[in-house]
Amino acid sequence: MKIEQFEDKSLSHYAYAILSAGEIVLVDPARDVSPYLAFAEANQVKIIGVIETHPHADFVSGHLELYQNLGATIYCSKLIDAAYPHQTFDDGNVISFGKVKLKAVNTPGHSPDSISIILEHEGKDKAVFTGDTLFIGDCGRPDLRENTGNITTKREELAAQMYHSLHEKLMVLADDIIVYPAHGAGTLCGKALSDASSSTIYAEKLGNWSLQKMTEATFIKALIEDQPFVPKYFPFNVELNKKGVPGLASTIKNIPLLKHDNLIGLKENIIIIDTRPASQFKQDHLPNSINLMENGKFETWLGSIISPGEEFYLTAENDIILQEMIKRTAKIGYETLIKAAFVFDFGSIKTVSLDTEDFKNHLNDYQIIDIRNANEVKEHPIFTDSLKIPLPELRERISEISTEKPIVVHCAGGYRSAAGSSILQNKLPEKVSVYDLGIAINEF
Repeated sequence: MKIEQFEDKSLSHYAYAILSAGEIVLVDPARDVSPYLAFAEANQVKIIGVIETHPHADFVSGHLELYQNLGATIYCSKLIDAAYPHQTFDDGNVISFGKVKLKAVNTPGHSPDSISIILEHEGKDKAVFTGDTLFIGDCGRPDLRENTGNITTKREELAAQMYHSLHEKLMVLADDIIVYPAHGAGTLCGKALSDASSSTIYAEKLGNWSLQKMTEATFIKALIEDQPFVPKYFPFNVELNKKGVPGLASTIKNIPLLKHDNLIGLKENIIIIDTRPASQFKQDHLPNSINLMENGKFETWLGSIISPGEEFYLTAENDIILQEMIKRTAKIGYETLIKAAFVFDFGSIKTVSLDTEDFKNHLNDYQIIDIRNANEVKEHPIFTDSLKIPLPELRERISEISTEKPIVVHCAGGYRSAAGSSILQNKLPEKVSVYDLGIAINEF
């Protein structure tokens, strides 16, 4: 028996392959199924099943493609009311192959239809795949399904369900059982995750705040408060995952690829997502461009700035990166929103650099926009008189920004401020100077 963990760093996502006697069952696979196919081929084994612990909000799963191309059985809770062919997998249900038994445990809390999977090998429980229920150092947030899915549940009710799932379903497992979650640090599906990729029930009992002794009411209050923002694309992904999506290759092949000499017809009212480094973007870019760099949490911020259903153009500095960015866009099901994609290395608009020394010495002469998330501002205030508008809300709240002073946009490290300053440059009058503080924020 072998367990293989697959990590997608940009989404802080873990998927798993459980191998026994020449067969594999996957848990929570990503949109791009090629790593699992390569693993199966390298081990000369067959993928026979896919388990979805819940309809994911932060990424699109490749479960339907695996069913269509390989005939792999999809397992999920009956509570999902899934539209794809599947077998229900709830309390008491077991999948047996080789020397392995996979046992379903309903663990609502992150969502009403969440399950965890206990792995039994040669008659002994060895591991538990906890999806978004139990993380390393944290548990799943309870506020994503209030208005989404076939079962809508208030966050307080889900938080109460989480309390019972953790204490009555997972904490009762043997201390030496290995915990394999669906996410690590950096995900927006929790708020205080560890960098570790696995743990044990015993270690989590000792160090995970959500497993400490407290009343249900205290737990509910602690779980609900200070959760991170909900990206625009989360409800969209839940619905996509309930239905299942076509294979990756079949959808991205339909995206129009434009050449340099064929950009004249770009529609002025459609946003351009420019994935080049900020230094290149500031040298030259096209009107109506948002600088969303490829070397960061691109998928999260794309789905936070662009609403489901809103078309956009996608551009990158070369063909290789462009193809990669198309695939990354598809991770959240946004590839169908790409109006066209193209390589870009010229433009008519330049961004003026901020004189940081003048800024330091004359802070009151500038309108400072802090686009960090509310909890970041609360934990680490930087500029007292700044206007606080989180990046996901910036396009909708531009009317709140005064144009009487030059504007300086900052975040925590420079990635988001590149996007935020480019948004404001598009929407504010040309007479207003908009500057990106960028990595210079570290000097404050």
